[in-house]
Amino acid sequence: MTEISSATLRATSFSPLRLETRSRTFRIGAVLLGTLFLALASWIEVPMYPVPMTMQTFAVTLVGAFYGWRLGAVTILAWLGEAMLGLPVLAGGAGGLAHFAGPTLGYLVAFPIMGAAVGYLAERGFTRSLPVAFGVMLFANLLCLAIGGAYLASLIGLEKALALGVTPFILGGILKSALAALTVKASQRLTRQ
Repeated sequence: MTEISSATLRATSFSPLRLETRSRTFRIGAVLLGTLFLALASWIEVPMYPVPMTMQTFAVTLVGAFYGWRLGAVTILAWLGEAMLGLPVLAGGAGGLAHFAGPTLGYLVAFPIMGAAVGYLAERGFTRSLPVAFGVMLFANLLCLAIGGAYLASLIGLEKALALGVTPFILGGILKSALAALTVKASQRLTRQ
């Protein structure tokens, strides 16, 4: 098997912000803006029990796609760190350590994983085509539901976890995946990527 050259990888990858070429100060600013974007997306919510439906997974996939796997994961972890410190950056303007011990813990743990997965695939050009970008975003959303649902099942049982923490979020995950893929595709046109 031949190794892909770095020039080929750059030519096929998706990096509209070119963060890998920017100064450390610029990247720190991007992380701060990314955490603000994640917080704003968290505040868009449909109250549900025990886990609310928000635009968080949409934002997490976009941070991964636009920032790449490393900086995307760092940004998502910084946002979760802000939440741990009590800043109102989670669903409904919530924050604090209590959210890292309740039914939403599995989903919160899944966010940096899904963002890194999308970033990794975007860096390798898997978000260049709209159908494949949709598949990448949907994979990330399903990964989040699997991790979050598994943790929730450990608290309330598998049947209840599927009924309350997975099934109601599938349609939303599909729609948010489509919206994220369309956003990535639109950004490619704007930046001629």
